[in-house]
Amino acid sequence: MPKKGGKHAEMGKETQTQCKRAKLEAACSPSVLSFENPDSLFGSLISPIKEEVFFKEYWEQKPLLVQRNDPLVAAYYLSLFQLSDLKELCSQGLYYGRDVNICRCVNGKKKVLNKEGKVNYMQLKKDFDQKKASIQFHQPQRFKEELWKIQEKLECYFGSLVGSNVYITPQGSQGLPPHYDDVEVFILQLEGEKHWRLYKPTVPLAREYNVESEDRIGNPTHEFILKPGDLLYFPRGTIHQADTPLGTSHSTHVTISTYQNNSWGDFLLDAIPGLVFDTAKDDVVLRTSIPRQLLMQVNAADSTKKLSSLLRRLADHLDHTRELRSSDMKKDFITHRLPPCLGCDSDSLTPGGKLPKIDSKIRLQFRDHALISVEPDQENADEIRREMVYVYHSLRNRRDTHMMGTDDTASEDGTAQQTHGLRFPLSYLEALKQIWSSSTVHVKELNLTSDEEKENLALSLWSECLIEVL
Repeated sequence: MPKKGGKHAEMGKETQTQCKRAKLEAACSPSVLSFENPDSLFGSLISPIKEEVFFKEYWEQKPLLVQRNDPLVAAYYLSLFQLSDLKELCSQGLYYGRDVNICRCVNGKKKVLNKEGKVNYMQLKKDFDQKKASIQFHQPQRFKEELWKIQEKLECYFGSLVGSNVYITPQGSQGLPPHYDDVEVFILQLEGEKHWRLYKPTVPLAREYNVESEDRIGNPTHEFILKPGDLLYFPRGTIHQADTPLGTSHSTHVTISTYQNNSWGDFLLDAIPGLVFDTAKDDVVLRTSIPRQLLMQVNAADSTKKLSSLLRRLADHLDHTRELRSSDMKKDFITHRLPPCLGCDSDSLTPGGKLPKIDSKIRLQFRDHALISVEPDQENADEIRREMVYVYHSLRNRRDTHMMGTDDTASEDGTAQQTHGLRFPLSYLEALKQIWSSSTVHVKELNLTSDEEKENLALSLWSECLIEVL
């Protein structure tokens, strides 16, 4: 186990101040999470820190430690996952690598102790007890409904995929070497205690995972013990390591992560192709030929000035563009996110209530689970690909494959996870915006030319459970 960097109680002055502030405000803050809406959920997750303070002072900037010392929060966190859950979960058919990793940090390196095939609980417990190995449980929201509820609301709140891993580490042991991640991290301490050390990033807001050596990272900027009910946040790129102190039987925490590949750079990569396509329709300069043999040149430095000029033309066009496409990022998010957590009704989401008619008043349902995208017609193979409006939603997504990677999105019958939604002519765009931007709207007031179109739009959305008739 790596050498300790100082007394557990020592940490940066700002963290000490923040801890005191959290304890002082805890008496008047809610003790459990609020699932009323995505905003209330996130607010209760970081309580007593206020949202505006969090995003102004901490998000993507520095770590936040909230030490609550609240038995009610500790008891609730314990319900999310605990060591004793593993026996029942193993009986459901878990696999090494896919669902569980067994690992230990040895001399600053990660040593994986996975077996082959299915996870046997007795072997798992033997590795945990005798080899002092950590158990990393992948995406527990697939099995634990309370984590499903939390992460579904967080995906609505952030508009980004939210994954999780549970780490269970025996006393006197460490599972992973010092490293940094490419995600924003929220740690919830569930069982026992965990000794954490955080270090200044070598790559701020990193875009990839990387292990760092002890001689490169220097002294910790923060060092502390997490106890049940405590919360820790740190930005992507923050170097960290954690171990379970002696005297504690084991530590269990869940790492909730988000904002992977969700930067302005990623958005530009997604949006620029559509912007170029649209601009080239109106700007003849973008339609002129590139120089002869440009693609065969080893050094294309002579073309950089021309490219700079064209990028400025794109920027000028962007200043007068009302809409910017981001179809691939939108589809990736909506396809792979969690479905709504509706308890016993979640597997039987079907249209109900009155059919929409021309005189009906309608209201959008599951606003946080649906989006509108303008794209070239995906079903038209002709040379002229007209733009269409697509309404995508996640109401029929599969919880059991959430965040498990593209190779695992096929069901037992071999069918791949697909994007669910509807396709409309571009002339329907303004009517769809009416529905999305209004609390309620009458079908007859929809911005379409005929009553038949208005009824057809309402009926299509109703059939996908996206609207209800009032």
